[in-house]
Amino acid sequence: MRKKMKVYAFVGPSGTGKSYRAQMVAGEHNIEYIIDDGILVRGNDIIAGSSAKKAPTKIETVKKALFKNESQKKEMKKAFNKYKPESVLILGTSDKMVEEIANNLELPKIEKIVYITEVATEEEISNAKRIRTTEGKHVIPVPTFEIKKDFSGYLLDPLQIFKSKGSGEKPYMTEKSIIRPTFSYIGNYTISDTVFRQIIEYLATKTDSITEVMKVRVNKTENGPSFYIEVEVKYGGNLVSELKEFKEKCIKDIERQTTMNIVNMRIIAKKLTLPNILGGNK
Repeated sequence: MRKKMKVYAFVGPSGTGKSYRAQMVAGEHNIEYIIDDGILVRGNDIIAGSSAKKAPTKIETVKKALFKNESQKKEMKKAFNKYKPESVLILGTSDKMVEEIANNLELPKIEKIVYITEVATEEEISNAKRIRTTEGKHVIPVPTFEIKKDFSGYLLDPLQIFKSKGSGEKPYMTEKSIIRPTFSYIGNYTISDTVFRQIIEYLATKTDSITEVMKVRVNKTENGPSFYIEVEVKYGGNLVSELKEFKEKCIKDIERQTTMNIVNMRIIAKKLTLPNILGGNK
């Protein structure tokens, strides 16, 4: 199956910086597709799979990274048939692991294995291990916006890196994402409903048409929180457009400050306040 595809592997112990350097290694071998921890990446896009780092335990993470699940295999095979990659780079912690991934996905035999020690210094590897051990951070070789939905509520940070296209050509910016998986021993990451309310109330003070936030109801799900908000508004002005702008600001600020992916937000003008010149009645 897929006899024409060339298969390469990039091997190194966990936490040594493989995902960080994956695109560099792929670029040096003219490889457009990367398999890393359960996902198939092309350039800056995830085109199949979901990150194994989202799994609740290390055991489940390993199973997912090895493509043990039939539905995983089916999705990846469908992507290979659709995109017909000429070559692919498999990331793994050992020769045995990358060979098992290739076998589970029915890929051709691995032609070449690149080891982390060939592309990183001892100091760089040691520093990567320290960050993994002390901060629980992992790298996924795609931009943050690509995985934000899958990692709602996890700690994500964009990691921007300048890359060179070659001699005489301008460098370009690529982005990876730093996350802390759920199985990280560092601890759980939770957001109190009070935090959400405080962000919403603060933004309301910056919105002329809103006089009070009357109610904030939060419904948390695996995909992220949903909000139901009741506000008191002033009479006059374009309330529809102002409330729409307020909603956009709330979503943007909450997502930025909490790393939560907002599933839905509904804002209702529950009470209307008349200007003082009309008597000040509500």
